[in-house]
Amino acid sequence: MTEDINPFASEAITPPFNEEWQAKRRVAKAIQQLTEVLVTSSPSIEKMHGIANQLERTASEFAESPRIFGRWDWAQSQEHGNFGQISHELNPLAGLSNPLAPPINNWIEGDIAFATCTCGWAYEGPPGSVHGGYVTAIFDQFLGMAQLITKQPGMTAYLHVDFHARTPLNTELRLEAHVVKTEGRKNIIRGEMFAEGVKTASAEGLFVQPRGGMYAVKTQEAALRNN
Repeated sequence: MTEDINPFASEAITPPFNEEWQAKRRVAKAIQQLTEVLVTSSPSIEKMHGIANQLERTASEFAESPRIFGRWDWAQSQEHGNFGQISHELNPLAGLSNPLAPPINNWIEGDIAFATCTCGWAYEGPPGSVHGGYVTAIFDQFLGMAQLITKQPGMTAYLHVDFHARTPLNTELRLEAHVVKTEGRKNIIRGEMFAEGVKTASAEGLFVQPRGGMYAVKTQEAALRNN
C-alpha cells in the first residue's frame, strides 16, 4: 500500500499495509470470535475459569511487547505506515485490526458514500436487534468518513439519529450518505441505513473542521502529551 492509495475508493477491502498489520488483523479477528462465543455459550463455571486463566496469561505476555499509545505516535515512528493507513487499521468502528469494530467497510463513488456492516450477538440491544448506541456510533463513523467528499473533514458537532425500525443482528446493513451543504468549515451530511431493503435508521450530522485543519488537532494532542 502506498501513500496515495485511498482506502475508501471502492467496495473492496483495502489489504493490510504490511505483514505486521496482516498479523494484527488475524489477532483482532480471533478476539472477535472469542467475544461472540463468550456471549452465546454457557460452558461450566470450572471451564470458564480455566479459559480466563489462559487469557490472563496471554494478555500478560502480550503486554510485555513494545507498546505504542495513540495513532499519532504509531505514525510518528515511521515504521508502521502513515497516519491514514494506521487509522484505517485501528479505528474502533472500521479498523480491521481493532476487535471492537464490527467492522464497517466504507467507500465513496462520485458524490455518494456507501458502507456495509454486520453486527453479531455481541452488539445486541433489544432482542435480536443491534443496540441503538451502536447504530448511532456506526452513523458517526460513516457520516464522518463521507466528509471526504468535501475535501475538508471535521469533527462531530451534532448527530441526530431517527430509528424507523429495529436493526437486525447478523444481517448485512447497507448505508448511503450524501453531503447536504458545505458552509465555511462546516459540513452537513445525511445518511440512511437499510437491512434487506428496509430502512431501519437515518441520521444527519454537522461536522466542523478545526481551525488549522485536522492536522492541527494531531499536533496539539502531541504537544499536550509531551508537556
